[in-house]
Amino acid sequence: MRTSLLPFHSISWARLTIAASLGIAAGAAQAQTTAAPMHLAGQSPTYIGLSVGSSDFSKPSNGFGIFGNDQRATAYSINMGNYFNNQNFGFEIGYTDFGSVNRAGGTTKVDGINLSLIGRAPLNPTFNLLGKIGTTYGRTDVSSAPTSGVTAGSERGFDWSYGIGAEMLLSTQWSGVLQYDEHYVKFPGGGSDRVSATSLGLRYRY
Repeated sequence: MRTSLLPFHSISWARLTIAASLGIAAGAAQAQTTAAPMHLAGQSPTYIGLSVGSSDFSKPSNGFGIFGNDQRATAYSINMGNYFNNQNFGFEIGYTDFGSVNRAGGTTKVDGINLSLIGRAPLNPTFNLLGKIGTTYGRTDVSSAPTSGVTAGSERGFDWSYGIGAEMLLSTQWSGVLQYDEHYVKFPGGGSDRVSATSLGLRYRY
């Protein structure tokens, strides 16, 4: 398996979890319209985050033949976000390199820029559930064997994405985040397929 440092479908349990998380966050935000939550005292609403994890290419078709097909690579992400008025809703912009896998007698590379609405649901003074939904401008570069049935070439474009996660506050400025994200990206030959990533990262508030 090789990695690279470059770069509406059926309802799943992940989407239901996002809806529940954002619903909880909405109730928390409505109850706290006059003051910031206790666990956010002294914290900036703006953050930058770095994460690394594993991407999953199991959804795109591998075509025909006896070619080896990897499904996982190393994923890297960087993102910036801001919570409106230090409450529980905001926005985030980020970049993810999903890496490169051997597939259909060639390689498939994916990366993308993501813009999302974000929400958090505080469970206690140091632990938050996270959810986000938005759009990703994805880039795919595919090479393949002529007999594989997989179209080679490059594709660009917007499609949708979502994610869920958990955050543990380590100090007023630092937190650790475990995140699962799904991105639908366009592949050569038409149509979109899912590429996901599970990652562990750090956030710094400034």
